Amino acid sequence: MNTTANGSNLWVCSSLINASALKIGQTIGYSLILGFSLFGNSIIGLTVYKTPTLRKPINYLIANMAISDMLFPFFKTPLRLAEISSGGSWPTGGLLGQALCKLALYLTHVSFGVSSQSLVLIALDRYVAVVFPLRSPFISRKLFPFFILATWVVALAFFAPYMIVAKIDEGTQGTSCYLLLVTSCYFDWYGTFEESWPIENHYISSVHNV
Repeated sequence: MNTTANGSNLWVCSSLINASALKIGQTIGYSLILGFSLFGNSIIGLTVYKTPTLRKPINYLIANMAISDMLFPFFKTPLRLAEISSGGSWPTGGLLGQALCKLALYLTHVSFGVSSQSLVLIALDRYVAVVFPLRSPFISRKLFPFFILATWVVALAFFAPYMIVAKIDEGTQGTSCYLLLVTSCYFDWYGTFEESWPIENHYISSVHNV
């Protein structure tokens, strides 16, 4: 009996040590990602803004992509760090938790949408410049503000359903060591649209196709 009890205690202690090491590693990793991402993307935006020779449509698109890329570390990474510190649970519940959940999932996908569109526009501009060198630029100085605005409008509108279906859910998750009240953040397509369940498959396939 003593041998079995000692073995169980050693296993529990080893599991707790491994969990603590994993938590510390994840915290350090996400903190580095947050710092480098915010610093690097900020430098790109400021460099384009403060250097007159770089104020060209193509560079403004790069700066636009850098600004959109900051949404992910700014909104998602701090919440992820809070999740890690709370043992994988969503940081808070109630109205604040719902709002943070919706904003985090929505804006991180908007970031992806803006960056993707910016890359497409940069590729099209370079294609036209190489294949049709005598033609006027695809993205002129007069039109580039419109293109940049369009990337945000399209992304905000396309991912708007995420603001509706993103929710938090509280439930119990049992482990061998303790019973933890876990709050998770997820997309509730079925609960939101009920009989319109096929809309999830249609919307997800549209996102992947884009």
